[in-house]
Amino acid sequence: MPDPAAPGEAGAGEPDVPETLATYLRLRGLKPSARASRRKRRVRGDDENAPFTPGRDPHGVGDVLSDLTRSAGWDSQLAREDLVRQWADVAGADTAGHTRPVALTDGLLTVQADSTAWAKQLQLMRAHILSEVIRRFPDAGVDSIRFIGPDVPSWKWGPRAIPGRGPRDTYG
Repeated sequence: MPDPAAPGEAGAGEPDVPETLATYLRLRGLKPSARASRRKRRVRGDDENAPFTPGRDPHGVGDVLSDLTRSAGWDSQLAREDLVRQWADVAGADTAGHTRPVALTDGLLTVQADSTAWAKQLQLMRAHILSEVIRRFPDAGVDSIRFIGPDVPSWKWGPRAIPGRGPRDTYG
């Protein structure tokens, strides 16, 4: 006759269930044990560390990071970074080869083109590109887009420009 307390036996009167499975079932409350019926039922408070309570399931890394970024208020900053990194997907590979985003301030995305011809062509496509940016990156806060030509120094524009010929009148 087998010993009722032998490993592999769940106890007297129970079918042949491994001890680990029987313990798991007892902890989950699926099978009452003789001990549990004798114990007093204790009142359980809102203990977040208690096993098998709601909210104790493991979460994926992506879920944890999205909760962290949302609670820290980083969503808009990360959306802006994603916009810069994925500019080729938003604008198209050919367009992205001739342009690059250079600034994003107060909802104005400034994109610099290789030539003034590219800048003018993109100004005509402004509505399409802006709608694509807003659709893909709503948290970035882009309201409008400004296309500029190549970065060429100019003495005519800027906060410290003066009327007249300025410093160029002394050149040889």
